[in-house]
Amino acid sequence: VRYAVLALGDRAYAQFCEIGRQFDDRLEALGATRVCARIDCDLDYEAPATGWLGNSLVELKKIAGGAEPDAAVIHVDFAREAPDEPTYSRGNPFEAEITEHTNLSGSRSTGRTFHVELSLEGSGLAYEPGDAIGFVPTNDPAQVEAVLSAAGLGGDSDLHAKLGHEFDISTLTRPQIKSYAEITGSAALAEIARDEASMAAFIPGRQVIDLLLSTPHRLSGEQLLGLLRPLPPRLYSVASSQKAVEQEAHLLIADVTYETHGRARRGVASSDIADRRATGQKLKVYVKPNPHFRLPADPARKTILIGPGTGVAPFRGFLQEREVTGATGQNWLFFGSRNYMHDFLYQLEFQDWLKSGVLTHIDVAFSRDQPEKIYVQHRMWQRRSDLFRWIEEGAAIYVCGDGQAMAKDVHAMLPRVIADQSGRDADAATAYLDDLRRSGRYLRDVY
Repeated sequence: VRYAVLALGDRAYAQFCEIGRQFDDRLEALGATRVCARIDCDLDYEAPATGWLGNSLVELKKIAGGAEPDAAVIHVDFAREAPDEPTYSRGNPFEAEITEHTNLSGSRSTGRTFHVELSLEGSGLAYEPGDAIGFVPTNDPAQVEAVLSAAGLGGDSDLHAKLGHEFDISTLTRPQIKSYAEITGSAALAEIARDEASMAAFIPGRQVIDLLLSTPHRLSGEQLLGLLRPLPPRLYSVASSQKAVEQEAHLLIADVTYETHGRARRGVASSDIADRRATGQKLKVYVKPNPHFRLPADPARKTILIGPGTGVAPFRGFLQEREVTGATGQNWLFFGSRNYMHDFLYQLEFQDWLKSGVLTHIDVAFSRDQPEKIYVQHRMWQRRSDLFRWIEEGAAIYVCGDGQAMAKDVHAMLPRVIADQSGRDADAATAYLDDLRRSGRYLRDVY
């Protein structure tokens, strides 16, 4: 076996390109012949991936004695030449006009969640419910200036423009700590960079500015930009069906605010939408297909939709699609948020769908409306008899939202429901759920 590995990843994660590394090492250990060195790609993968592909094919051609690669060699073109007609993508986003920008949260809500409508007129962009819309955000000008000041470069208008639109000034990565330790000569940072446990303890909750302030040092503009990676786009589940809204795409975006290590933090993209965008302005967007999170091919199949908070976004698109196409399959929505009065997103639309029959059931869980916190998994348990009956009748289960807490709790609740209603033991209930996943009837879009 001759092989070469292209590893895709994100330097913000501790195990950057870990799966690629494991495949590379394991194939070598088993006696395979490495044709080219592994390339580890960050989010801006197109250029290194294209180089890796070219080198791999050249080496394979040499091994084949100069013959052209046969049909067994699959050529994936990472960087396609521009077609005659412009197409829009991650590398060439479309400037969509914001036609609606509405805060759906009540005035007494603890947060802000925005419904954003975009015009795709003239773009040729097409999407399906379940897909994502990516957009290129801008950084908070105040945060940009804080980073420049921490680097001893405050007031540099050229650098301010670059950091505002081109570079990630939030995410702190391991290579940045190592590089900054070398620039500053800091023994403390060098020690952190050498020790994986120290690195793992230092990074959570910190951003680039924390690194700069930990060891103040005047940087040149070149040194600062060399520390930073390109500003990546952000992906949001599309909250509409193109069959229903035609040349539009709708997004549901919660303004992310939190505090760590004594500093107030804001989500890069969400604060951009919340504070720096308005109706009439433009947003650079592209479509990111998600073929593994689609409505059932059979319009008569039932669906169980579990999406608290902004996780409900794709399900609004699902329901619009089922309404406009006349799908006969029943739909059951589990929705949760903090307060009924202030955080019931798309409440009137869901009530209209209940009246029209597009929604058969909606079960809601508002966690802060009573002394004990109630979440969607608790509503699932309360409705376990009907829930299991729907599953037995062939319903497809969809989960969208927070992968760190909600999705785990829902995933744990489903085997409990199955075991309780079917008499299976825990292992058999887990196997039942696994069968649903393998057959495409248990789909998750979590983050």
